Amino acid sequence: MNDSSRYYFSMKHMDYIYTIDNNITLNATIGDINGTGIAQIMIPQELFLMLGLISLVENILVVVAIIKNRNLHSPMYYFICCLAVSDMLVSVSNVVETLFMLLTEHGLLLVTAKMLQHLDNVIDIMICSSVVSSLSFLCTIAADRYITIFYALRYHSIMTTQRAVAIIAVVWLTSITSSSLFIVYHTDNAVIACLVTFFGLTLVFTAVLYLHMFILAHVHSRRIMALHKSRRQATSMKGAITLTILLGVFVICWGPFFLHLILILTCPTNPYCKCYFSHFNLFLILIICNSLIDPLIYAYRSQELRKTLKEIIFCSWFFAM
Repeated sequence: MNDSSRYYFSMKHMDYIYTIDNNITLNATIGDINGTGIAQIMIPQELFLMLGLISLVENILVVVAIIKNRNLHSPMYYFICCLAVSDMLVSVSNVVETLFMLLTEHGLLLVTAKMLQHLDNVIDIMICSSVVSSLSFLCTIAADRYITIFYALRYHSIMTTQRAVAIIAVVWLTSITSSSLFIVYHTDNAVIACLVTFFGLTLVFTAVLYLHMFILAHVHSRRIMALHKSRRQATSMKGAITLTILLGVFVICWGPFFLHLILILTCPTNPYCKCYFSHFNLFLILIICNSLIDPLIYAYRSQELRKTLKEIIFCSWFFAM
């Protein structure tokens, strides 16, 4: 199993599984042995494993820090915690996949086509759940910041802990259910169209909120400063700016992947599109980098979270000595 088999795990719609005599199964991918003549850009599996482990540790630290610090027990940080869990799904799926491939390559693990298919389904559901939940929680955080800025006096009655928990439960349930359906019907182009549409609608929804948020926030800031409540406004806007950075990084890291999906629907046989497909492994690296960068953004933008992370790291280092 070589690096191109990563297509088998991560992109069902790019797979072509050929069964030959004696039930020998060969994994083939577009741009590999399917006659496109364009070689895939190969990336060492060790790099995937290293990035996956680093991002996994980072996101675990974020989740532990939010749970540990009572000052971070607020709806926005609950949503950020869920966003970290979404990133963990990408990290875990990447680590499991890479370890599986390395063990198989070195002859330490024997697999059957059925076992491969089951693992493929689990990893695909995890990745799909990650992208759907990440987009959903980014929208949720945007809405939370919007309420904080424009309905400050009613915020605690609108966004209660019970409602935040209900929203989190609905998002996870919807993400897992939709991801499972996507994998079951992976051969239908409608699945790819749904993912691309969801991505586009999420960006439009968030952009509309931001446009309204930043335009009116300038006017509101003057009124609030006159009422000596500039601190609350500054805190709310800081949260909105943090979300802007998170969304920007998400678009940069996931954008090439979604463009990949769009090209699969529009021009799967075009030579230029095939050339773009050959960079798919780079798109996977970008996706993993998103999971790795997000915790750094949380820590950089939140002094309270940064303080708690330092305490956890120093305590771990002290007990390890």
